[in-house]
Amino acid sequence: MGNPIEFSMTIDGKAVDASRRIEVLDPATEQVVARAPDAAPRQLDEAVASARRAAPAWAGLPLEERRKLIARVGEVIVSNQETLAQLLTREQGKPLAAARQEVMAAAFWCTATAGLDFPADVSTESPEELVRVLRVPLGVVGGIVPWNFPLVLAIWKIAPALLTGNTMVLKPSPFTPLATLKLGELLRDVLPPGVLNVISGSDALGPLMSEHPGIDKISFTGSTQTGRAVMASAAGNLKRLTLELGGNDAAIVMADADINAIAPLIFWGAFANSAQYCLAIKRLYIHEDVYDRMAQALARLARETRLGAGNVEGVQLGPVQNRRQFERLKRLLEDTRSQGCRFLAGGEVPEGKGYFFPITLVDNPPDTARVVREEPFGPILPLLSFRDEEEVIARANDSEYGLGGSVWGCDHAAATRVALRLNTGTVWVNQIHTLKPSKPMAGHKQSGIGIENGVDGLLEYTVPRTVSVKRPHRTQGGS
Repeated sequence: MGNPIEFSMTIDGKAVDASRRIEVLDPATEQVVARAPDAAPRQLDEAVASARRAAPAWAGLPLEERRKLIARVGEVIVSNQETLAQLLTREQGKPLAAARQEVMAAAFWCTATAGLDFPADVSTESPEELVRVLRVPLGVVGGIVPWNFPLVLAIWKIAPALLTGNTMVLKPSPFTPLATLKLGELLRDVLPPGVLNVISGSDALGPLMSEHPGIDKISFTGSTQTGRAVMASAAGNLKRLTLELGGNDAAIVMADADINAIAPLIFWGAFANSAQYCLAIKRLYIHEDVYDRMAQALARLARETRLGAGNVEGVQLGPVQNRRQFERLKRLLEDTRSQGCRFLAGGEVPEGKGYFFPITLVDNPPDTARVVREEPFGPILPLLSFRDEEEVIARANDSEYGLGGSVWGCDHAAATRVALRLNTGTVWVNQIHTLKPSKPMAGHKQSGIGIENGVDGLLEYTVPRTVSVKRPHRTQGGS
């Protein structure tokens, strides 16, 4: 592998190092591939101060100019696709083809978000009064990004925050800082100094950001447990929050579903990115009439799917990203086994280097099992039989989460009827994960607060300013 690569942070448009560094491991080999700066508290202060200095000029820039610069960010990402994709595979573990797709998705999100139209100024008039409702930026946004989709989820925060006139301090996960730090480097000559500051650090850096008095909003993607901590520590200055948190998404396969057609869609809806996906299918409810056929089809796909290091040609799924999550999944697997559950695929974790966890299908565990109640965030999926519509709706909704869900069946009206009764922010019928920059995404219950994407997501980065102007009184015959 050679010597680990060194990376720098971007503060006020300049390269900045730190006295301490964090080691970044390749999850396929457990070898150190890079060392990233571990920002000290004073460097967070410097990044926030830089963002605050840049905020007035950036907010004062005409909206069309900000649109052009954000679209330019997308162009820079495209022109550096291979560099960024190689870094993603090395630090995150996903196959190189999937890493390239993530890079291009990030670029597309920039271009599409830059083109979104939002009501920046709405006016109403009467003979007595002129009322204008302006949408003004909040100021400095702190973005905290997870390790499952490091680059595209960073752009989900950068593009809307900057388009609406805010400046940003961005922190990637300590497990996957490399592509994000590289992006900061690439954008030093694209964006004005201080508009986008990219800092990296250990888990201790996140709480310092969420409680920092110079940050006006936190946009966080991660677990519900951590989201609660962010919400508590952000209370000091009543920060605005967007929290995109955990999910335990239910998919429902109706009795009339075309099993051969939908099995691959459901399989990848559950296991893409090694199931490290907040919107992944995590509970699969299958009507008893088609349960065996669906189970057999999924088991066959599991056997045919190639698991391995992301830089190996033909690999379809990579390792779990980090040891902490890997060990958690192994404990969940052992708990499932101890309950006497049967595995239709997987169930045995291979020995050796790398955090490789097999695609595991659990045959009809009880609804009280941890594998049903918890969010695994890894490739273990419970298959659950149901008999009637009312029953499955109640079971699907019996969760503290409410992020996404899907319903599959040939009778579209019946499938849509069921979908409309799922208590989730997003629900799909006969499709899955058709996310777009124009589609708002929100979590219900403990899957988060606030909205991402779409015009509604843009407005999350603004606050209304209502300006009411009394019209001058005109006397009869006056001018």
